[in-house]
Amino acid sequence: MKPKNELLFLALGGSGEIGMNVNLYGCDGKWVMVDLGMTFADPGYPGIDLILPDLEFIEKQSKNLLGIVLTHGHEDHIGAIPYFANELEVPLYATPFTAGLIRRKLAEVGLEDNVELNIIPNDGSFDLGPFGFRYIPIAHSIAEGNALLIDTPYGKIFHTGDWKLDDEPLLGVPATPEQLKTIGDDGVLAMVCDSTNVFNESASGSEGDVYRNLMRVVENLENRVLVTTFASNAARLQTLGEVAKQSGRQLCVAGRSLDRMIENCRENGYLKDFPPTVDFEEAMTIPRDEIMIVATGGQGEARAALGRIAGDSHKIKLTEGDNVLFSSKQIPGNEIAIGLIQNQLAAKGVVMITDRQEHIHVSGHPGRPELAKMYEWIRPEILVPVHGEIRHMKEQARFAEQQGVPKTIFQQNGDVVRLAPDGPKIVGQERTGRLVLDGDVIIPANGKTLNDRRKIGYNGTISVAVGLDQNGKLSGQPVLRLMGVPLEEDEEDFLDEICEAILKKFKKPVGDLNRFSEELRLLVRRSATEWTGKKPVVSVMVVEV
Repeated sequence: MKPKNELLFLALGGSGEIGMNVNLYGCDGKWVMVDLGMTFADPGYPGIDLILPDLEFIEKQSKNLLGIVLTHGHEDHIGAIPYFANELEVPLYATPFTAGLIRRKLAEVGLEDNVELNIIPNDGSFDLGPFGFRYIPIAHSIAEGNALLIDTPYGKIFHTGDWKLDDEPLLGVPATPEQLKTIGDDGVLAMVCDSTNVFNESASGSEGDVYRNLMRVVENLENRVLVTTFASNAARLQTLGEVAKQSGRQLCVAGRSLDRMIENCRENGYLKDFPPTVDFEEAMTIPRDEIMIVATGGQGEARAALGRIAGDSHKIKLTEGDNVLFSSKQIPGNEIAIGLIQNQLAAKGVVMITDRQEHIHVSGHPGRPELAKMYEWIRPEILVPVHGEIRHMKEQARFAEQQGVPKTIFQQNGDVVRLAPDGPKIVGQERTGRLVLDGDVIIPANGKTLNDRRKIGYNGTISVAVGLDQNGKLSGQPVLRLMGVPLEEDEEDFLDEICEAILKKFKKPVGDLNRFSEELRLLVRRSATEWTGKKPVVSVMVVEV
């Protein structure tokens, strides 16, 4: 679909899921992309770490794509850039801090000189074809979180990105209510809005409150203190640096992503007063009540710093009476992984404090009171919920109607929404999907490779090798290898029975090799199912001897 004399919205990711945000706006024959994110795999994707959006729709008409505009530097908004930007061959636009993170990502894959990256000043504006863009600073959990005010011939769009309201943001200066009201006064056709915390009856809270509570908690703790948080939460890093200084503790940072974030912050004028840090070896020599460690791994990532510390494979050691503070929200789906690490820490006698015991974390997304205020200030004609699962977006549409927003529309990835004229209306459907990064190869999330891997992981696998003599008859004994088939002490009996069954069934010379291989495969799988109740993946190799 190519936009005509109209204003279209199409999500290729992030609508129907939290993460992997990719949004397209179409106008007068041209498209612009807002954000290009990824998400992290769950156990349903064995062997996979990263999930990427399928951009087939826009790749087929990339000549009509004018550019990619980034709202902020979280992975679910910029993480897919290294995998697609070079192929799309369009310029990127970002504010300085976000551009610094993107530049590092491009450099890691050798594309720094291949992709045009335009740095737009904070509060800056620029034009792309029929679109005019203006960055609107807004509070979030990373430096330079921004909404976008998009001007088009058919009206203005206020694309919120990820946001919250914060009276004490500690990092950056968000737009004031008065500035946001002025945007509303000028008229806004549509607000495309974050839905993540729509079920929260209270506001997200202030980073200033987190600072005071962390300060109170840390001051009353003995022995070592380790705080784990999201590496991308630059505001929290600012908070933790202040807590370390004010509590008289030296600071140690554990995690490469934290090192990169601190470096990028300093390059862009943030974390100016962040205290000097000590290395791991020195941290272990400092008296236990005079050191604070900031570490990655609060979501249970086994290879992150906290996971390695919990498993005794890191230079930093925690012992009985030490403390770990989880200054982050537990992401749904990570409960088991986090629980494993917490059990390892508990076995050492480590004391753990989470946001359930103390107010040591606030979200970067708006609760209902914040949403209501933004509706009041911006006063859009249309609300388009994004950045959420179906239940989040449906609920935000209902809530906006209750708050007096004239029109709302529920859309999901792939729905083509006409915002103007005569909108909102779903006028088409485009294919969307998921890709995965498997090693160094990008493949379909539900293609043959992953489906085979899931089957093998659930049922196990059996490989069968047989030899045929010059007359096409079986020669010698079949050879079988089993992996993941639940036979245990019965394996030898099973193998004996299978070999006997093969030799009995295939006494005559083999004719059609393909037919023979399929019959042999089915024989082995049926026998395995009778023994185990599983249907293992069976592969057959025929060798002429």
